[in-house]
Amino acid sequence: METERGGERGEGTGSRTRARRGAGPARKFLLLGCAAALLAGCASMPDSGEVTAVDQSPRSEGESQVRVYGVPPQDGAQPTNIVRSFLDATTSDEADFRTATQYLAKSAKRTWRPFQVTNVLQERPKPEPKSLPNREDSNGYTVALSGSQVAAVDDSHAYTPEEKPYRQTIHLIKEGGQWRIDRLPNGLVLGLSDFQRIYRSVNKYYFASYNSESGEPKAGRNVLVADPVYLRQRIKPITASVEALLSGPTDWLNHVTTSAFPSGTRLAAHDLALDDSNALRVKLSKGAVNTDTAQCKQMAAQLFFTVQDMTRASKISEVELQDDSGYSLCSLSQEQAQRDFAPSPAVGGSGKEYFIDADQKVVGMSDSATEPMPVRGPFGTGKTPLRSVAISRGEDTAAGVSSDGRSLYVAAMEDGIQRGDPLLTSTGSAKNPDMGLTAPSWDGLGDLWIADRDAHGSRLLRLREGKGAPEKVEVPGLGGRRIKAIKVAADGIRIAVLVEDKGRTTLQLGRVERDGSSAHPELSVQELRPIAPQLEDVVAASWAGGSRLVVVGRESGGVQQMQFMETDGSASNAQTLPGVNGVIAVAASEDETRPLIADATEGIVRLPPDANWKTVAKDGTAPVYPG
Repeated sequence: METERGGERGEGTGSRTRARRGAGPARKFLLLGCAAALLAGCASMPDSGEVTAVDQSPRSEGESQVRVYGVPPQDGAQPTNIVRSFLDATTSDEADFRTATQYLAKSAKRTWRPFQVTNVLQERPKPEPKSLPNREDSNGYTVALSGSQVAAVDDSHAYTPEEKPYRQTIHLIKEGGQWRIDRLPNGLVLGLSDFQRIYRSVNKYYFASYNSESGEPKAGRNVLVADPVYLRQRIKPITASVEALLSGPTDWLNHVTTSAFPSGTRLAAHDLALDDSNALRVKLSKGAVNTDTAQCKQMAAQLFFTVQDMTRASKISEVELQDDSGYSLCSLSQEQAQRDFAPSPAVGGSGKEYFIDADQKVVGMSDSATEPMPVRGPFGTGKTPLRSVAISRGEDTAAGVSSDGRSLYVAAMEDGIQRGDPLLTSTGSAKNPDMGLTAPSWDGLGDLWIADRDAHGSRLLRLREGKGAPEKVEVPGLGGRRIKAIKVAADGIRIAVLVEDKGRTTLQLGRVERDGSSAHPELSVQELRPIAPQLEDVVAASWAGGSRLVVVGRESGGVQQMQFMETDGSASNAQTLPGVNGVIAVAASEDETRPLIADATEGIVRLPPDANWKTVAKDGTAPVYPG
């Protein structure tokens, strides 16, 4: 079945889509006569003939139910319609834009670089004749493109939110008696709906680099960091994800991550696919041959988790790296990858949910429990009134901020342990919840992070292993703005920061850099960038996966909403969250199968997967997962 898409019918413009029957579980279809009719598009279906059962194997998410093809230019098409049809053709599922280039003059075919940038607009760009044509250009024609830009994707596939008016021009000349485009901006310009259909967000994975602290045993393990990019999901998706991985980290993460692949490593075979056993065999160029087994396994781990993120519907059983002759360099099974390299490994115990109950006790509960139980140690007694709490990822140590926001206490979660003196005392007044110490946050290296706020500013601090003297962390991009809350990622490389400026609170992501020496590291948070720029007032946020956060806030003049956001600032393709009233705090696990937990009007509420919010406790505050 073929349908016309877009364009002006009078000019025969637009792209056509070829519909294919659904993806998902294997099905049997009964096809009458022409078995290809449903797939290739027949003028009519026969009403007699042999009935044949056809097995259709399951397809991964990367395979689309619809293919879009461009329509070549028609004779006599006018300039505005040529531009409109060209824009339609750039949304096709052609790897090389062969149809789109038919709209270009010979000179433009040689110079146009479609992958230099992808500009994403709220709606498709509107081509209109330029209001003031150039009088000297008697043989040419200029068409103006306009729209409202929301984002851009650069040539390294990195997404950046970028709200601004879009204005560009396209110039046409007559070539062989037909209008053709001879001057146009490099890259693509797509409407948001086309962008979401053509591209998908994929996490590449690189190893965290701790520089001056790399000698520390706690930082010596393999820590993979998610680096989200946008790739065309229908054009050799596995090959595209591997090539993107081999090209190295995006600019924002390049300073704090490293790749196990030797510089210059390339694919020796460019048509990758999972075999019948869901194994991936990857032939690499000569640069990857002279690596030892440990490095080869690291390379395989990066490939495993990157390709698994692209082919989410199919579980990879094994990754094997080969030289260009097909000789095996090493292999990594799914079990080995999860055990030795999982990006968010389960550290310690059961990963319970925790909060402060009405009796000022820190309590915890598992997903299946209906009643919370006090934690072991001094914070489970209720003798220390707390404003906020953080549980270490090993679930053996708790950090709490006193109810007045002035004091930070850290204690082991063991019976018979005394609370001890505060490790940190706020330098500012804590007369309201926005002053004094923020809620603390543990990274996966065992370090504790916290910010101290007063009316004039704030300072970010780290306590190594949750003890000793706090170290100041510079945040050069903060300027005169105040830190309102923080949440550090498990890798210790990225930190989410709620930043207050002139009454507006935004969510920013910062990159943690470590310089100096291992004995005297100089920590800083660099290149703060917005994660949810459309939200005027962000109330709370929590890490909810390798490159995903759950965010609570409201748009200008809108109502409060809760949604998932990617760390590059794009909206997550995760499920829409049901509403809940008056959320002031939210917690998520980096294990995406675990429920959300929030402090809302109804009390402490929990959202299990594929369910609705349920009240856990009518009174309580400060819900957290370990971290």
